Amino acid sequence: MQKRHFLATALGASTLSATAFAASAGQRGPTLLTVTGAIGRGNRGPLDLALDQMMVKQQLAFDRAHTFDFEALRALPAVTIRPTLEYDARVHTLRGPLLGQVVEATGTRMDPTLRLVLRAIDGYSVTLTLAQVRRYRFIVATHLDGQPLPLGGLGPLWAVFDTDRHADVMARPLAERYAQCPWGLYHLDVQATQAVG
Repeated sequence: MQKRHFLATALGASTLSATAFAASAGQRGPTLLTVTGAIGRGNRGPLDLALDQMMVKQQLAFDRAHTFDFEALRALPAVTIRPTLEYDARVHTLRGPLLGQVVEATGTRMDPTLRLVLRAIDGYSVTLTLAQVRRYRFIVATHLDGQPLPLGGLGPLWAVFDTDRHADVMARPLAERYAQCPWGLYHLDVQATQAVG
C-alpha cells in the first residue's frame, strides 16, 4: 500500500512540475517523456528537487533536459507494428515514432555506441545501445489498437518493438520477449561511451 501511495503522490507532483515546465518549452500539454544526458541544448533546465519528486525518488540528476508532450511525439513520423503481446497472446497494433528519431530530435550526436537507459514510472529500467534500438526498430508507442495508451495500463508511452519479426526473440517463450520493453516509459538517459586510451 505504501508503494501505491508513493507512486500516486509522485505522479501527481511530476505532472504539476511537467505542466509548469511545458510553458517554457513551448509545449501545449504536460511532459510525458524527459530525455537527459548527452543531448543537445535541451528545452528545459535542471532537475527541480522540490517539484520533480518521482525523478528525485529514483535518484536522477541532470542540468538540462529535452521534454516531449503528446503532441511533440505525434509530430514525429509514426511507425506501426503488429506484435503478439505477452499479456493476452494476441496480435495488437502499436503506433508511435521510432525511438532513434526521438533521441535524434533532442540534438544528440547519433553514435551507434551510445547507451540509452530507458526508465518506467515504477523505476524499472533497461539499458540498450543505439545500435540495438535501430536493429530492432524500437518505437515509443503512443497508441494501442488505434487508441492512446492510458496511464494505469501500458502507457502513456511504451518503448517496444515487433518481437514477431526477429528470430532471436521469437526463440524465447512469449513471457520473456518483452524484458527490454519498459511500458510506462517516462525518462530516457543518453550516455556517451568513454573513449579508451
